[in-house]
Amino acid sequence: MVRVADLAGWGLLCGLGLGLGLWSLASLVPRLSRPRLANRVAPYLIDFSPGARELLRRRTVDPLPVIGALVAPLVGRLVTLLGRVLGGAPTIELRLRQSASALTLEQFRSRQLVWGVFGLAAGVLASLMVGRTQTTSIPLQLGIVVVFGVAAVVARDRLLRRAADARLARITGELPTVLEFLTLSLSAGEGILDALRRVGRVSQGELASELSGVVGEVSAGRPLAEALDALAAGVRLPALTRGVEQITGALERGSPLAEVLRAQAQDARDEAKRGLLELAGKKEVAMLVPLVFLILPVTVVFAIFPGIAVLQMGL
Repeated sequence: MVRVADLAGWGLLCGLGLGLGLWSLASLVPRLSRPRLANRVAPYLIDFSPGARELLRRRTVDPLPVIGALVAPLVGRLVTLLGRVLGGAPTIELRLRQSASALTLEQFRSRQLVWGVFGLAAGVLASLMVGRTQTTSIPLQLGIVVVFGVAAVVARDRLLRRAADARLARITGELPTVLEFLTLSLSAGEGILDALRRVGRVSQGELASELSGVVGEVSAGRPLAEALDALAAGVRLPALTRGVEQITGALERGSPLAEVLRAQAQDARDEAKRGLLELAGKKEVAMLVPLVFLILPVTVVFAIFPGIAVLQMGL
């Protein structure tokens, strides 16, 4: 016979599954109401309007609004506490901008908090496994849990830093080519705004997408010099900042932009060469490791082994 308690448990589980399924199906049903003016205009402003991007972002339906409402204040306090402990909010905002991440500072702190929770859970599992194999003290087990949690939070920050550095490296590599492209467009008789628009439309890359954003801001009514200064302040790449300063200075003085951009492209290529030489100098000692521990021993073995074989055959 099946007990009533078991039937009630299975009924509760099936009811929860049915409720979640019906909620998911209801969230997929299209709305029949007339779209608002903001929803109709937002697709045309998505390139330069954060509000339009937020409006058009796909939204997920929360099947547990009551639990979310109960947990949200606690999560908010924990995120605020994490931000106060770690600090560096301007640095995090700069790295988010440099990595072209869609996350805000609060969202990134929430992700860090989630990583920390999973790290604490992994630390608890690790401490339990260590406690089963050998006898450990409670402070040591707590230390393992804390180390795992802190390591998870730091790992999320390191991932953001690596993403920002990788994107800045890509922008640095694309900068000379983009400047030369702009030089060719200006030499052909186009204006600076048309040249930027052509680069954003034809080219593919991180810098081209940034220039497309600049063109979108100018189309919305922002001055070109101000949009370029905002780009340089957001990315904070020295080569790009120098190029923007030269462009804005040429626009103010009326100097020929083609010659200015050509000189900036040459300077960017020279700086890239100097960077490669400096990197090669730093890697010189590391390059000796395979030479000393791999190539040299193999060479010695190949040189000595025939003589040892001949001596053994003679004996």
